[in-house]
Amino acid sequence: MGPSDRVRRAHWGDFEGLNLAGLVRLSFELGRDDPSANVRRLPLTGKDIKGREEQEKDCRAYVESRRGTYIHTYMEPDTSAWKRKRVQLPDGSYAYRVVRPIFEGALEDLKRGTTPNGDRLDGLIVYDIDRLTRDNRHLEDAIEVVEHFGRPIMDITGTLDLLTDNGRTVARIVVATNNKQSADTARRVRRKHRALELAGIPTGGRRPFGWHADKRTLNPAEAEVIRETAQRILQGAPLSAIVNDWNDRGILTPLGNKWTNQTVKTVFRNPRICGYRSRNVREINPQTGTESFRVEIVRDDAGEPVIGQFEAILSVDEWDAVTAVIGNHAIAGRGKNTRTYLLTGTLRCGKDDCGCKLRALKAHASRVKDPNRFYYTCEAKNKGGCGGGVSIPGQETDAWVTAAVIRKYEMEAQRREAQTTPEPWPQEGELAEVREDLRELSAARKERRISANRYFAMLPELEQQERELLADRERWLAKTATAGTSLATIRDDWDGYPLAQKRAYIEEALAAVIVHPSNGRRGFHPERIELVWREA
Repeated sequence: MGPSDRVRRAHWGDFEGLNLAGLVRLSFELGRDDPSANVRRLPLTGKDIKGREEQEKDCRAYVESRRGTYIHTYMEPDTSAWKRKRVQLPDGSYAYRVVRPIFEGALEDLKRGTTPNGDRLDGLIVYDIDRLTRDNRHLEDAIEVVEHFGRPIMDITGTLDLLTDNGRTVARIVVATNNKQSADTARRVRRKHRALELAGIPTGGRRPFGWHADKRTLNPAEAEVIRETAQRILQGAPLSAIVNDWNDRGILTPLGNKWTNQTVKTVFRNPRICGYRSRNVREINPQTGTESFRVEIVRDDAGEPVIGQFEAILSVDEWDAVTAVIGNHAIAGRGKNTRTYLLTGTLRCGKDDCGCKLRALKAHASRVKDPNRFYYTCEAKNKGGCGGGVSIPGQETDAWVTAAVIRKYEMEAQRREAQTTPEPWPQEGELAEVREDLRELSAARKERRISANRYFAMLPELEQQERELLADRERWLAKTATAGTSLATIRDDWDGYPLAQKRAYIEEALAAVIVHPSNGRRGFHPERIELVWREA
């Protein structure tokens, strides 16, 4: 049987001798809030058919009633025939496409003329055009199969006709109309979610850590863990120590998993812990094409944060301080730290034309009584150092530098206690001006005082200024947040800190520690050490 014979016989409704497969798709294209969604209409349309088994039964009966053979069913899961996803094209670029692997596989099988089981395949049957596609690109792929490969694609309701020129033209119009209906539904859903955001109402998804399943009332035990950990972060505790502590205590994520650095950061970066309504935002790097997600504060039309209809765990000031420490990227010395000596990475060789980092070297057991004895020494020449030309006893150096750092922090704590008000961020006024400009620009557009072209031309520059100022404020708060908590007691607390936390304090205070040559003197001499403090 030739290709034209298959199409002609399908057009006449004579399926005798044809092996046909069915394509059934579970879909929720019609919103549940649509008043017509709960009204059962007769006869049924593709929008009403939700069950794949019911679609398969009707397709099989339709084929067999016309003396055809029903040989296979292509089962699609809850797959949208309209919503586009970001995909990478063969040339490495990115585009947005409707992704339906089962549908695309069915078209490839039609081109080959065989099912996945190896049976001969002559055509495809669907319940109606809505089950086939809502995307014009996919419709053209289906038309190609009919026109150029002679494999008929039909429906059982009579709304789909890809077998004639007029039918294909009508199909293009119907798919375009269905596509618009899906776009209208998506727009209504976005509007609804925006209204929920502005009202501060929490929406679906799994429960956030710190709250009960209603997403409104606090889980007392988890909320207390968050408050306690927030203070530890402000005191300089490294994130890895917090993660280990939570896992050792048997604290689990809302999904019942163990914690990681990233999941702990997600908890503390979420504005909801201070009472603000938040939302997830997708961002795409224009250079690399990579996709990332972040959580941001929902703001009203005046640019003010929206207060959520749920209990807060931290105050706004506490949350600002914590996020200033955590930031968008790991701060040096606060993440995972595998170093086992206090000052490696901070000590530098003071020999002329060197400046290499010093490494720790265990003393030979036969030459010292203390098995823990070690030295800091310059790297070998093949690693960029001066070949051990500068060396200094490790334990004495650790103690001397530690004492200097503790004294520095104590002086800073005394200075802060003497201030009657916290030191403000110097560019707060500039940020307020930029936000006012954004509000005025938005108002001008709403009142039609400026064109859309001008609005969108001016908007990116102001938004970039706002992002840069907010990043600068984060850096400013990061410098002041740690010192403003418990530095007055750092001397008493020091011995109880883990090594990574001690390193964090030292690296926050010191840009480098330069060790000058001994000039023939043995032992530890503090005058060889030069401290390079970080600028405030």
